[in-house]
Amino acid sequence: MLSESDLAFFVLLARKGSFAAAALDLGVTPPAVSKRLAKMEDKLGTRLLNRTTRRVSLTGEGEAYLDRAVRILSDIDDLNESVAAAKSSPKGLLRINATFGFGREHIASVVSDFVKDYPQVEVQLVLSDAPINLVEEGFDLGIRFGSSPNSRLITRKLQSNRRFMCASPDYLDRSGIPQKLSDLEQHDCIVLRQDTDAYDIWRFQRNDRNWTIKVRGSLSSNDGEIALRWVLNGHGIMLRSEWDILHHVESGRLKIVLPKYLQPDADIFAVYPGKHNLSAKVRLFINFLAESLNSRLHHSMGTL
Repeated sequence: MLSESDLAFFVLLARKGSFAAAALDLGVTPPAVSKRLAKMEDKLGTRLLNRTTRRVSLTGEGEAYLDRAVRILSDIDDLNESVAAAKSSPKGLLRINATFGFGREHIASVVSDFVKDYPQVEVQLVLSDAPINLVEEGFDLGIRFGSSPNSRLITRKLQSNRRFMCASPDYLDRSGIPQKLSDLEQHDCIVLRQDTDAYDIWRFQRNDRNWTIKVRGSLSSNDGEIALRWVLNGHGIMLRSEWDILHHVESGRLKIVLPKYLQPDADIFAVYPGKHNLSAKVRLFINFLAESLNSRLHHSMGTL
């Protein structure tokens, strides 16, 4: 029978992806890591990892074993936490993933407030715009826009969020204000190359109807803040979340274009592994985050 330390060892090795990296974390030699893995596989009677000279990769059995190992270790951690500490005093490591723009603008400050109230919790906030596998990368939760396509993850809606088309008054004075969606074909549109290869396809909803428009423009980027600066500088029209453009609209630096057409699946969600794994500190942070975002963003939801 494998022990808790064996499970933790395997999870670490799978995440590190090499004997050398795992050995460095464990303070042992790579051969010692290889020997321990071999003993685990002998006990289980199956191969968990494929080996190469530089990397290791999960077999099919290894993927299933990793998923269960993460769940078991999370349950043990949750049990230990509930026994060792009162509910009002959570402790331990909390790993959070969020997008760059929203993470900098809102999540970082919420984390700051949270650790002031719960100083025994250690928070690691990792920002990335590219989707990541929360389970394999060892994150407790992620902040996403739109629901998660991964059926193994649980989603909780934190806040409504709309995406609008916007442009600077200077650009609209020069190029005219679009009156219908087809007018966008004659405009410079600034696009983000992030979540999909079809980055130049914009999808909209209005009154339960859907529209798809192919846009064009001379500027594109994988960084939302850069693209927003280009919009502010008068280079074209862009799709952007209301939380990000509200203050620019209120100051007059941006104007909303065709406001009745919204992009679908833009709401803000907390995404986390299976519900039975939700530890006290994760549950507490999600509740804290939901209350904080409601206070911070409630004003913006009805103003545009």
